[in-house]
Amino acid sequence: MTAHLKNIFADLPRQLPVELFQTLVENQHVKIERILSQGQASPVDFWYDQPQDEWVILLQGQARLQFAKDRTIITLTAGDYLFIPAHEKHRVDWTDPNTTSLWLAIHLYENHHE
Repeated sequence: MTAHLKNIFADLPRQLPVELFQTLVENQHVKIERILSQGQASPVDFWYDQPQDEWVILLQGQARLQFAKDRTIITLTAGDYLFIPAHEKHRVDWTDPNTTSLWLAIHLYENHHE
């Protein structure tokens, strides 16, 4: 296998009409994705309920996540990260419309996934 050097900050679009999800690495145990947001948020009544654990870091921009359990809202700025256990219902409450928010999300699978 040949290694390919890439940069997480490369090729950032100037405008993002929709949130952009890009898988960087994936196998049966882990999925690493770059997520780009620019003013997008989850629909008001939508909650992610993922079967896998997720570790996420906001590398650039600003965002807010909300958790269903107690309606807690967490504000993230560049460098902030958190671990979201499997089935911890959450949503993106807000992302900065004036800059690209760049997330790195690592999904950890216990078993093989499709």
